[in-house]
Amino acid sequence: MKLRIGFGCVLFSLVVSVAALAAGPQATPEAKPTFASAFEKQLTNTEKTVVPAADAMPAEKFDFAPAQGEFKGVRTFGAEVKHMAVANYALGSAILGEKPPVDLGGGPDGPANIKSKTEIMKFLTDSFVYAHKALSSINETNILEPIKAPFGPGMTTRLNLAMSTTGHPFDHYGQMVVYLRMNGIIPPASRK
Repeated sequence: MKLRIGFGCVLFSLVVSVAALAAGPQATPEAKPTFASAFEKQLTNTEKTVVPAADAMPAEKFDFAPAQGEFKGVRTFGAEVKHMAVANYALGSAILGEKPPVDLGGGPDGPANIKSKTEIMKFLTDSFVYAHKALSSINETNILEPIKAPFGPGMTTRLNLAMSTTGHPFDHYGQMVVYLRMNGIIPPASRK
């Protein structure tokens, strides 16, 4: 009789163990989404598209700008990248209610002393770090609070600025794609 009880306990334990293994690890409920986490996810996706595209252009082509037809007077590739960085810093500083942590050069194309591809790429990647910091500060209590608009007079909200922070780079990404393709470069996001 003792053998049967022991065998039954072992068999029962084995069945429970196999069933637990078959069920796999227990799913943990995901954290409740927040405004900050939603904006962070979108900004990360934006960054993963824009930064590799900027980096795909060879250093000697950062001064490239088409000059024929409707392209006359447009920004150079490097100026497009610097402009995105300036916007990231300006929008981020408005969201945080602080002065930008770097010199923005007083215009939409950034500081004139930032010229090389290495300097421009650092300016861009650092601007995304700052933009992430700004978006992570947004919560239920401050998202619709009126704040000073970073461009021109007036007021806006962190919601509006967060949407601009995640969307504005794509305006310039489209231009960067054209510039890359005009130089025989397939943008990283379009590669197989």
